[in-house]
Amino acid sequence: MEDTVDAGMEQTAPVWAVFGDLMSGLLGAFVLLLVGVLIVHLQLVTHLEDEVKKRQVEEQRRMTLEKALAVPLSSGRITLTNGRIGISGRVLFAMNSDQLQPEGRELLSSLVGPLKSYLAARDELLMVSGFTDNKSIRGGGKSQFEDNWELSAQRALTVTRALIEDGMPSSMVFAAAFGSEQPITPNVDDKSRAQNRRVEMAPVPKAINNKVASP
Repeated sequence: MEDTVDAGMEQTAPVWAVFGDLMSGLLGAFVLLLVGVLIVHLQLVTHLEDEVKKRQVEEQRRMTLEKALAVPLSSGRITLTNGRIGISGRVLFAMNSDQLQPEGRELLSSLVGPLKSYLAARDELLMVSGFTDNKSIRGGGKSQFEDNWELSAQRALTVTRALIEDGMPSSMVFAAAFGSEQPITPNVDDKSRAQNRRVEMAPVPKAINNKVASP
C-alpha cells in the first residue's frame, strides 16, 4: 500500500513543478508588461509637459511682441499673426515697384525702436520676407523685374535697407524672397491678391539664419 502512495506522489510532483514554473513565467511576463506600460506612461507625461512648456514660452513670446508693437498694432497699420508682423504691400509700395512710399517709410521707421529692443533682449534676428500675388509680371515692358521672385526679393531688400538706415543693426536683420509662394488667401480676385502682396517681418533664432538675400 505504501508503495502505491509513494508512486502516486512521484507522479504528481513533476506536475506541480511544471505548474510552478508556468506561474513564475507568467508573473515575470506580467512584471515586464507592467514596467513597459509605466515607461510608456512616463514618456507620454514628459512629452505632454514639454508641449505645455513650449506653448507657454510661445504665448509669452507673442505677448511680449504684442506689447513691443502696441502702438502700430492699435493703429491697424500692421498685423501680428503667429509671431509674424505683416504689412500690406500697398502701404509700402506702388504696384510692381520696389520704391518705398512715404507712408511706408514712416511706418518702418516707427518699428525700428521696439523691434531692436525686442531682438536684443532675446538675442534673435529679424527675417524680412517679400511676397507677391500670382499674376505674372513677365514681358510687355510693364515692369523692370524678370518675375515675381525678383520683385519680392527687391522689396524685401528695400525694407531691410530702410530698417538699417533708421537704426536697425545690420547684424540683426536679413532678407528673404518667396514670390507668389505661401499666399495667405487664395488668389481668386483683386482683393485677395492685394492681401497676398505683402512684406512680413518675423523674429527668428540665430541658428536658422540661412540668408536668401543680404542688404
